[in-house]
Amino acid sequence: PVAYYRLDRLAEQTGTDLGRLPFSIKVLLENVLREAGEGPVTAEDVRTMAAYDPAAPAEVEIPFTPARVLLQDFTGVPAVVDLAALRSAMARVGGDPEAINPRVPVDLVIDHSVQVDAFALPQAFQINADIEFQRNAERYEFLRWGAGAFDNFSVVPPERGICHQVNLEYLAKAVWTRTEDDGTVLAYPDTLVGTDSHTTMINGLGVLGWGVGGIEAEAAMLGQPAYMLLPRVVGFKLSGRLREGVTATDLTLTVTEMLRKHGVVGDFVEFYGPGLSSMSLPDRATIANMAPEYGATMGFFPVDAETLDFLRRTNRSPEAVDLVEKYTKAQGLFRTDDTPDPAFAATLGLDLGEVVPSMAGPKRPQDRIVLPDVRQSFHTSLTAPAGPHGFGLDAADATGTFVGPDGAETELAHGFVAIAAITSCTNTSNPSVMLAAGLLAKKAVERGLHVQPYVKTSLAPGSRVVTAYLEAAGLQTSLDALGFSLVGYGCTTCIGNSGPLPDAVAAAITEGKLIAAGVLSGNRNFEGRIHSLVKANYLASPPLVVAYALAGTVDIDLDTDSLGTDRDGQPVYLRDLWPSQAEILDAIRTAVHPAQFAALYDDIEHSNPRWNAIETSEGAVYDWQDDSTYIQEPPFFQDLDAEAAPIAPIAGARVLALLGDSVTTDHISPAGAIPASEPAGQFLRAAGVEPKDFNSFGSRRGNDRVMTRGTFANIRLKNALAPGTEGGHSVHLPTGEAGYLHDVAERYKEDDTPLLVVGGTDYGMGSSRDWAAKGTMLLGVKAVLVKSFERIHRANLVGMGVLPLTFRDGESLDTFDLDGTETFAVPVGDDLQPRQDLTLVATRADGTAVDVPVVVAINTPVEVEYYRHGGILNYVLRDFLKAQPVEA
Repeated sequence: PVAYYRLDRLAEQTGTDLGRLPFSIKVLLENVLREAGEGPVTAEDVRTMAAYDPAAPAEVEIPFTPARVLLQDFTGVPAVVDLAALRSAMARVGGDPEAINPRVPVDLVIDHSVQVDAFALPQAFQINADIEFQRNAERYEFLRWGAGAFDNFSVVPPERGICHQVNLEYLAKAVWTRTEDDGTVLAYPDTLVGTDSHTTMINGLGVLGWGVGGIEAEAAMLGQPAYMLLPRVVGFKLSGRLREGVTATDLTLTVTEMLRKHGVVGDFVEFYGPGLSSMSLPDRATIANMAPEYGATMGFFPVDAETLDFLRRTNRSPEAVDLVEKYTKAQGLFRTDDTPDPAFAATLGLDLGEVVPSMAGPKRPQDRIVLPDVRQSFHTSLTAPAGPHGFGLDAADATGTFVGPDGAETELAHGFVAIAAITSCTNTSNPSVMLAAGLLAKKAVERGLHVQPYVKTSLAPGSRVVTAYLEAAGLQTSLDALGFSLVGYGCTTCIGNSGPLPDAVAAAITEGKLIAAGVLSGNRNFEGRIHSLVKANYLASPPLVVAYALAGTVDIDLDTDSLGTDRDGQPVYLRDLWPSQAEILDAIRTAVHPAQFAALYDDIEHSNPRWNAIETSEGAVYDWQDDSTYIQEPPFFQDLDAEAAPIAPIAGARVLALLGDSVTTDHISPAGAIPASEPAGQFLRAAGVEPKDFNSFGSRRGNDRVMTRGTFANIRLKNALAPGTEGGHSVHLPTGEAGYLHDVAERYKEDDTPLLVVGGTDYGMGSSRDWAAKGTMLLGVKAVLVKSFERIHRANLVGMGVLPLTFRDGESLDTFDLDGTETFAVPVGDDLQPRQDLTLVATRADGTAVDVPVVVAINTPVEVEYYRHGGILNYVLRDFLKAQPVEA
């Protein structure tokens, strides 16, 4: 028997109409009800949640206490580095370092480190795995130490899958249990936060969770609730079913476009309506995965019969599935087609039958293009003004010469496909689109088609189960024949780990100054993310990735133009190869089995012999190595005073970077290649690291020296203070001397000049990248002033003690005839309040002063305290120190 906190009893006591509440809000209500007591969650929090008004939620904060935390290795390594640094700080003052320990279960999945070095080879997987372990030896030794040193901390080793798919297929339970001190087994909803923005994928399973920065995740690991304003919930009603030839990817891109246009930044989105019953759980997970792309905190699908079936199909125990069914039905958390529609703050609707084949690009995931319009859209983008929609070319014609391995020359033009990658958590979690790709490849091989020789092809599933069912269906051999050989189980191309292009392809792009294209089944196609030489990137379903690899160009209309000619010289069209829904469903029925999940997830934490053999240090405190170029103790907690100083005004500040709209966390803290000639590369070379061993910024997030030098170093970043440049450049004021942005920031540090960053709309969109905030702080930036923030990056800035500010609606520096060369005073003080109005004073070189009204983008009283302490972890460490007997 299990116990649970009854929502119906609470409803009786408070007069709450549970039937009107969105399912996601009922999960939050249970969360505060269960956690209320003597700690930070109070009875008042319960009353606040019970009084939730779906039409107009009160602007009050509530605590959220997740059941667990999910990490991936790019963001997880710095989180574990910070925990190790907290232990070192505790030891330095004579406290017990083992007091710094996760208080909830934490799972770290190593999935971001594999790169596509080898491809289109039978041995590509093994070659890439070998290189991965060689490149990341120091990081992996550190994570092995963490797995042994910390309680409640487990690591899924490399070569095992992407964290979100492992979460969906293995880690998540839908309903969690814990044993209380009196022996009672308590059941409650499975909830989490994760250090990857696509943690929202698990919402497809009815699990409440979203991405946070590593800073917030560490606080959650250490027992701090996450504080948030009561969310608005936007309802998205689905009806009907998808038409023949339309994929879950097409649906997801359509939903993303609709919600981004509607505006749901910071909101919950909850899907409802009869259309849910025609959707598989992987289809739901594909949509939920893309919540960061449509701007929502999450995209939630309630538990229903399909949820239970998926749990059975993925080998969850009958007892676990039975608990999910009984608990969710008892709590009013189980959806059926007869469930009355909840009340929402706003609603949208979509008939699934209206969805058509689509892609998104060339630079943003919300920019959907109907498939027949891709050619014209690409042509328009070539000469459109440089920005989110265009490349700013003077002319649309250019050519470069590709010399193949056989010496044959091919003239390449704008739009040729340099990269075709079946990759990412988003679509490789879904058997329907993965098997569709295999079926299309099979038909293409049977007709004698070949992928163009200049296309870098790759297959990087999010789970080993994908390989099992592709092989069981007899389709992997066809994918291999077209160059889509297995390259690894990881994010690869989607996060910029696409690896080098063949020299002949790179030469052709450089020679012709070509806008080359990438087509990938991922969720992100931001400028500069996929590959530095591949500027036009399109998100597409896996079968379309194969189709464009065959065509070799996006300058094609797949409705009317052929993909090539068969052995008889006859044209072959996409419609000739596209598998029917019946073929796909038959492949799923015959090839996907629970036994595959049982075999491949059994003891997964210890399933990689090479990982198990890594030797590591022991002990509660990590043995930092001064000569490591991967892992260093960060400066965050060194010389930390026991008490926080009062909040003080920022005076005499200079602008370090003046940026435009849609600046992403990739722009702020790139994850890809480290240029040898720039500050981070110079630092590594001085440390004796050869450029071939630089690895990526993402892999070196355990070293603050590298990461600070890489902040604002994206090759496509445009700083208006340094016109005519791209990348990490700035100008020192008032001398006017130009230089690398990091070096300019160091000059400002020498004379204690505080810094500002000024930007436009959607600042910080993209990945939940804590180093985008950490690097900003370590450069000496005290405040970031923009038109609007994306949710996670704003919270991360607060979490690092950087003040987030927003202009009033419609205003910018231009409104006040300012150009960023002024000095700024920010009159922030110890009486700081959430959402406070402030007036900045900008002083020009001639001494004239201009008032600039702004709003403090700190949302809650708890965030004020985090800012006062210089960040969340400083706040937590001081809290631990107060509870610790320490030596004098």
